[in-house]
Amino acid sequence: MTISGFTMVRNADKYYFPIKASIESILPIVDEFVVALGDNDEGDQTRELIESIESNKIKIINRVWSESNFVDGKIYANETTFALSQCKGDWCFYLQADEVVHEKDLDIIVKNCEKYLDNPKVDGFLFQYNHFFGDYEHYLPVHGWYKNEIRIVRNNVGIHSIKDAQSFRKNDNQKLNVVEFTPYIYHYGWVRPLELMQSKKKAMDSMYHGTAKTASQYQLKPNEFDYGALGNIPIFEGTHPAVMKDFIAKLDWQHKLNYSKSANLNRPKMKHEQLKYQLLTKLENLLNGGKDIFGYSNWVKV
Repeated sequence: MTISGFTMVRNADKYYFPIKASIESILPIVDEFVVALGDNDEGDQTRELIESIESNKIKIINRVWSESNFVDGKIYANETTFALSQCKGDWCFYLQADEVVHEKDLDIIVKNCEKYLDNPKVDGFLFQYNHFFGDYEHYLPVHGWYKNEIRIVRNNVGIHSIKDAQSFRKNDNQKLNVVEFTPYIYHYGWVRPLELMQSKKKAMDSMYHGTAKTASQYQLKPNEFDYGALGNIPIFEGTHPAVMKDFIAKLDWQHKLNYSKSANLNRPKMKHEQLKYQLLTKLENLLNGGKDIFGYSNWVKV
């Protein structure tokens, strides 16, 4: 059995993605790691960060991101599907540049890949998620923030990335048959210095609406992202992946965060700040073991 890791990335250094930790987190269990590397901005050190891992498993493929695909996040799905097409493994393990796997979960991941290798009814594996927000102590196990997603898929069976590369489907838009298991993806996409969080958000919006329209929309917006009242967000009691140690140590923006339970936001409320989502979260915790009642689902569980 062989496993390929794969990702697509651009300007990870510029926008504070933990790309090195992301790759390193699953490198011990993959036979190769394919990186579809976009045309980074001048001065960005993403390539250097990846090359500093010094592993012959890593295969970097240079890509040019066409602005014609900067609509509804299409560029992300296109680049992810390309990276998948370059994989040679029986299973293909996708990580976005802000997603990391804990070392304690590597053995169970491999055992499940071996267990279901010869079962053609299984197209992939469904992971659980920890979404961190503001810093590395607060996370969002709440309604409105997806609690599961497909991150391992079977190779050479017509699977492709969909929408903005959040998930996968098969052939003519068929949902994948997946096995749900216990490993988590640690998602750090909302943990950045405030000015970089705002810059990254602007860059992300440009991939959905085009650079010109996005630039005009951000003219009057503040330079720093408002994380809101972190005092209302649960504290994470677990441990972070060991490969994140150095990246976490760089955190130096705590003095700018609001750790109280009230805030005068300079932006629209996010889902976890809205009353209806807060009520749904309480109902789910009380009646459904924390699982979504009316949640996002892009798969068929086997």
